[in-house]
Amino acid sequence: MLPVSRASHAPHDRELALASRLVASGRTRGEGAPLSDPLVLASTFLHGGERAYARSEGTPTWEALEALVGSLEGGESVAFASGMAAIAALFDELAPGAEVVLPLDVYQGVVELAQAGEAKGRWRVSRVALENTEAWKRAAATAGMVWLEAPSNPLLTVADVRAIAAAERGRDTRLVVDNTLATSLNLRPLELGADASVQSATKFLGGHSDLLAGVVSAKSAALVESLRRTRTRTGATPGALECLLTLRGARTMALRLERAQASAAVLAARLALHPRVERVRYPGLVSHPTHALAREQLGGFGALISFDVRGGAPEADAVCRNVRLVRHATSFGAVESTLERRGALAGQSHLPPSLVRLGVGIEDVEDLWADLERALGESVG
Repeated sequence: MLPVSRASHAPHDRELALASRLVASGRTRGEGAPLSDPLVLASTFLHGGERAYARSEGTPTWEALEALVGSLEGGESVAFASGMAAIAALFDELAPGAEVVLPLDVYQGVVELAQAGEAKGRWRVSRVALENTEAWKRAAATAGMVWLEAPSNPLLTVADVRAIAAAERGRDTRLVVDNTLATSLNLRPLELGADASVQSATKFLGGHSDLLAGVVSAKSAALVESLRRTRTRTGATPGALECLLTLRGARTMALRLERAQASAAVLAARLALHPRVERVRYPGLVSHPTHALAREQLGGFGALISFDVRGGAPEADAVCRNVRLVRHATSFGAVESTLERRGALAGQSHLPPSLVRLGVGIEDVEDLWADLERALGESVG
């Protein structure tokens, strides 16, 4: 069998568009190479080759996923067993006693991790509103890690990543952007000056609600190597099957996201006019507080919508119970649409009790609207 190589993107006379990289990157190349990414279910390899044990040297399936995401993000990527494992590895980089600055609105898993470490004296935590760019610039001068979301989960506030990244930073300050909601198709944090970009591959990259995985991307070779050592030391390694499923899902992400965010724009506009909806948060709406920044910074407005149902938590719960096509479930970024009342979850006291987060999938938009409109019309009263 002829030797094969793995390309970060397909050889071509011109730079490939991101949608093309999703299809072409990370594939083995050479005569006799398989067209589809092979599933390598092996923990141990015979001595004499480039790897001996999967936990420390990885597998070809991991490498294919890392090559794909690295091509999209414009850096080098390290795959983990979950999004939270990837996030925890970045926190592990902090010096003892360093300050971590988090948004007021941020993924609750990050908050819980940060608070647990603070309780053990590992670091200090402070919070800043995402829209307060000047406060973020000041924080970057002294903090050990500045953690941004653009947009945030679930209020969908867009941080000015470029301006914050351009601010004067402390020698050891690391700027990290959680890019799960925007995806590499709508935002490339490393190009804007971030030190690291993290994604839960469970969401849009995988896209089918059937796996857990996470990926960190960075340009610094030292950071990438340190993250790999952390992954080996903690055993936060991704499964080969999960990596293969992520690869297969990612090949169609451009099409899925295009459909989902087109539908999200329609649904957001209609929800904003519905008498039982008090407020809609979607970066694509002119009424959204950070709409102008979203237009400037993002390649698309995304597939998440948050809306407040009139009547408070009971009415919002009724909407979640009464949908039929949309699924009442957590998470987002998959082919099916999901929704839930986020205020019902622990640690979400900063949210309006009636806020419903809707992750738009790839179903027909008119079917989705009919389902939402009917559910909104079925009051608990």
